[in-house]
Amino acid sequence: MWKNIHCNQMLYKVRSYSRIVPPPPAYAKPVIRVSNNVAHLGSPKDGPKPRQLLSLPPFPRLPLPGKNMVASHVTAISWLKYYFNEIPDSTIQSHFNKGLVHMQLPSCSNSIKQGGPTSIRKIKPSDVMEEGARIHIPVSVAETSISKRFGVIPSGTLYPNADEIEYLQRLVQYKDSALIVLNKPPKVPVKGNLPVHNSMDALAAAALSYDYDEGPKLVQRLDAESSGLILLGRTRESIGLLQWLFSDQNNPISCCKAWNDAREAMYQRYWALVIGTPKEKEGLIRAPLTKVLLNDGKTDRVVLTQCSGLEALTEYRVLGPKINGCSWIELRPLTRRKHQLRVHCAEALGTPIVGDYKYGWFVHQRWKQMPQVDIEPFSGKPYKLRRPEGLDVQKGSVLSKVPLLHLHCRELVIPNIAKFVDVLNQKSENLCQALDAKPDLLRFVASMPNHMKISWNLMSSYLV
Repeated sequence: MWKNIHCNQMLYKVRSYSRIVPPPPAYAKPVIRVSNNVAHLGSPKDGPKPRQLLSLPPFPRLPLPGKNMVASHVTAISWLKYYFNEIPDSTIQSHFNKGLVHMQLPSCSNSIKQGGPTSIRKIKPSDVMEEGARIHIPVSVAETSISKRFGVIPSGTLYPNADEIEYLQRLVQYKDSALIVLNKPPKVPVKGNLPVHNSMDALAAAALSYDYDEGPKLVQRLDAESSGLILLGRTRESIGLLQWLFSDQNNPISCCKAWNDAREAMYQRYWALVIGTPKEKEGLIRAPLTKVLLNDGKTDRVVLTQCSGLEALTEYRVLGPKINGCSWIELRPLTRRKHQLRVHCAEALGTPIVGDYKYGWFVHQRWKQMPQVDIEPFSGKPYKLRRPEGLDVQKGSVLSKVPLLHLHCRELVIPNIAKFVDVLNQKSENLCQALDAKPDLLRFVASMPNHMKISWNLMSSYLV
C-alpha cells in the first residue's frame, strides 16, 4: 500500500514537471489588417531584410575608355550599363525601377573616410554622374544564369577536331586584323610545354587562324587555375607591339600623342573572392617580390622581400559582398609579376584567394564548406538559397570541399592596335589624323566562369 502511494507521488511529480513549458516567444503587438473588405487581427509585416551592396569604382573623368562618342555628360544608367557590359540592360533597368540604386557623392566619400556620417541618396536613371561619385547597387544585379555544361576542352591534342575548334571559337570575345581576345576557362594551361599538349597557345594557333596563313600567338599570360581575358596577336607587328605594351620596361614616348594617351589609359581589373576582409576598404599594395627555389630547384615560390626584389604594385578595392568570412575584391595590377596578385592577397593583405592552395595553404587547412542554410539575423528565419536547377553545386564553388581558384581577369582596356600599328611604323602625324574615326581604346569585359558564378549567386542568395 505504501509502495502504491509512493509511486503515485512520483508519477504526480513527473507529470507536474512534464507540464512545464518554455516561456512564450517575444513578438510584436498585433495589428489590424484589411484585405478584400475583411478586417482581421494579425502580426505585423516583416521589416526589410538586409541587402549586401556592390560598390562600383569612382566615376572617372570623361571620355570613358572604349567609347567612340564623346558626350558632355553620362547618366547613371549609362554608367551602369558600361561597367556591367556583360549584364542584360533589362536587369539594370529593373533595379532602377525598384529603387535599389543609390549614389554617394565625392564629398560624402571624404567625410566617411574621416569618420563622418554616411550620406547616400536614391537616384534615377537620368541622373547625371559626377567625377568621383560612387554607385551602390545590390549584388543581385550581377547574378547570372549557370550553364549546365562546364567549359572543358574535350581532349588534349595538337590537332583539334571540329568540336574543339567550335569550342575555342566560342571563347573568342573580339577579333580584328591585329589581335584576338579570348575568355580563358580555368584549369587550362596558357603556355604549353612537352608534357602539356592542350595549352591555350597551341590550340589557338591550330584552331583560330581563320583566313591567316599562321595562327595567333600568345602575348599575355594567366595562371592555369585562373580565368579571364587573354590576348593573342595575329601579325608580327601586332605581336611585337603587344609584347612591348605588356613589358614593365620604361617604353619611350612616341611622336603620336594619341598613342601615348592610349598607352597611359591601359589597365586590367580582376575580381577575386578572398578569405577574410582587408582592414582598409581600398588602397595600394607596394610590396617587392622575389622567387625562391625549393626541392633542389624542382619547384619555385614567389615571396615578399624587403630588398633586391622586383617592384610590384597592386591597387585593390573591396566590392562589398561578404558572407561566411569571405569577401569579393577588385584588383588592378600596376606591374606584371609572376603570381603578383596571389602573393599580395595572401601575404600583404592577409586574405588569401579562395582555392589558392599554394599561397593560402595555411588557411585552406582549416577550410570549411559554406553552410547551405544560414539564419537571417533580423527575423531568425533561414535564408532561401536560389540554386541553379539540375546543376551540381560542388563544381569548385564555395560549397565544394576543394574549391577552385576564384581569380578572374574581368576587364581589359588596351590601345586599338589595328589603328596604331601603321601609325607607329610610318611615324606620320597626318596618318594619325586620318584614323581619328576609329577609337583609340578598346575595352573588353568577360563573364566569370561557372564556379565563380555559383559562388556569386550563393552570396546573393542570402539577400532579398
